[in-house]
Amino acid sequence: MQRKAYTAKSATSSGPYSHAIDAGDYVFFSGQTAKNTPTAKDLTGDIAAQTKQCFANLVEVMEEAGLSHEDVIKVNVYLTDMNNFNAMNEVYKTYFIEPYPARTCVAVVALPLGAEVEIELIAKRSN
Repeated sequence: MQRKAYTAKSATSSGPYSHAIDAGDYVFFSGQTAKNTPTAKDLTGDIAAQTKQCFANLVEVMEEAGLSHEDVIKVNVYLTDMNNFNAMNEVYKTYFIEPYPARTCVAVVALPLGAEVEIELIAKRSN
């Protein structure tokens, strides 16, 4: 299978990976942090602002793939501090409506670039 990749113009990669890979009906999106932008600001301690930037990056990649938040079926959220769970959720729920996508949220020791939240997702193309 030849991989078809999508890349956002204003998001950067912090390693050797694609922003998203098209697998036919499904598109798999790599995790995005607030620091995956060329103009990244230091948002340390502001989990709401970091979460918004994660979604801004993901939305741009989704648009490149011809998808929207309505196509998202699974989300994985990684937090370096579960005390940020509620603040992340407040932003998260502004991007989706019920029924919400399936989701996993886990605490991790650290994230690339010193980020405090990273979000990845899977979307399904409408037939």
